[in-house]
Amino acid sequence: MSDVNLIITDREGKTHEVVAPTDMAMNLMEIIRSYELAPEGTIGVCGGMAMCASCQCYISSDNILPEMEDEEEAMLSEAFNVKENSRLGCQISITNELEGLAFEIAPE
Repeated sequence: MSDVNLIITDREGKTHEVVAPTDMAMNLMEIIRSYELAPEGTIGVCGGMAMCASCQCYISSDNILPEMEDEEEAMLSEAFNVKENSRLGCQISITNELEGLAFEIAPE
């Protein structure tokens, strides 16, 4: 069993240091939900299918992330509040490479 440490800034600007397991096939959106860092029903609305952008995050650290797939890129092209460092949390699996990852949950 291996865990990684994440630094998550919620929508109110509060920073949370959380531990995320790498052996449970979870993604950033599921970690946000499991720690209840966003109000119920405001994140992961589509269930992690890259179809709603409710889990949009702004990545602020230099971790190596998986390449953006076409579905994620298309969803972000239609989303609000998109920045150069925007990613969909549901598309980033928890792996050892995410150790120390820092990100902010985008506004609703």
